[in-house]
Amino acid sequence: MKLVYFSWVKDRIGMAEEDIELPENVKTVADLLAWMPGRGANFADALADPAIIRVAVDQEYAQGDRDVRGASEIALFPPVTGG
Repeated sequence: MKLVYFSWVKDRIGMAEEDIELPENVKTVADLLAWMPGRGANFADALADPAIIRVAVDQEYAQGDRDVRGASEIALFPPVTGG
């Protein structure tokens, strides 16, 4: 699956996207956000406050209980504001 990062999440992680195979125990968005900081200091920095990270699974906003297994793309980004 492809993980895509936007805005300061991308800057802190140090890449715009990557292809990855998730571990068996990562089944939901919440699982993903809990697992990713263990991948390295850059991920831990970007995801230090997972409550503010927004996630889209296959281009649809997703909550923590959304199943990520079988997804083609998961995007992580900071809160979006409009005006």
